[in-house]
Amino acid sequence: MAFPGLSRLQLQSLCLSSLLVFCAGDSKCLVDMKSTQQSKILVRLEPLFGRRFEVKLKPYNYMLAVCAEVDGDSASAVQHEAKDKEDKDNVGKVLGRLNDTHLVEGLNWILLTYKSGDPYNSHCGTENRKALLMISCDPYTLASGFTLVHEEREKNGDCFYLFELSSSVACNDVGKTGLSGGAIFLIVLLCLVAAYLLGGFVYQRFVVGAKGLEQIPNFLFWQNLGNILADGCDFVCRTKPRVEAAAYRGVGQDQLGDDEDEEERDDHLLPM
Repeated sequence: MAFPGLSRLQLQSLCLSSLLVFCAGDSKCLVDMKSTQQSKILVRLEPLFGRRFEVKLKPYNYMLAVCAEVDGDSASAVQHEAKDKEDKDNVGKVLGRLNDTHLVEGLNWILLTYKSGDPYNSHCGTENRKALLMISCDPYTLASGFTLVHEEREKNGDCFYLFELSSSVACNDVGKTGLSGGAIFLIVLLCLVAAYLLGGFVYQRFVVGAKGLEQIPNFLFWQNLGNILADGCDFVCRTKPRVEAAAYRGVGQDQLGDDEDEEERDDHLLPM
């Protein structure tokens, strides 16, 4: 099918944008769809879409939703005074809106930023408020530990509200490490040693009928192992030959000579 007025490159870009919009179809967060990186992060956040979190820190209560509205008007992060929410005078301050969302990811974290909040009255150069949600990796929970970490408003600009959340969606497969080859070898070796000891013990006790320490498989070998190792170390490590002590000989034995020689010397004294 031909699309008049569209080049092949423009058509590919249009298809890619349509695919990304389809992938993030359940999200109300509006990110820069030209950024494939942000669109991929948005897909990772899908399990948290629509979830709302609240933390009460007097004198304010804070509410935040992931790619969903809290109080209408695209507000995804809101600050209320700690009093009756039904009070008409209790008008919350919008800290960030989902129609101005920015996403950044790391190895084991995702930073969700809502911009275009209500302007400050006198702080931060009356700029618009901004809410940051730092999602840290926790493989054992989908969402827990929501809290306000810091409010930065003592500057002339670039102020923010920093929230924190633990979730498994922030865990990257690249960061997950399994057992090393050495650890696997040690586990296999320990299993083999355990099987050897257990099997040998059963055999010695119920087949051979051994008792006491003799139930240990190859008991004589293990009993002499220390001597064997010592002999081997002595053989390998010593560089000088052993000097053996000379055999004991009685004093004057050399002068007396052997009995056999003495008999030969007395032969000429015998009568013929």
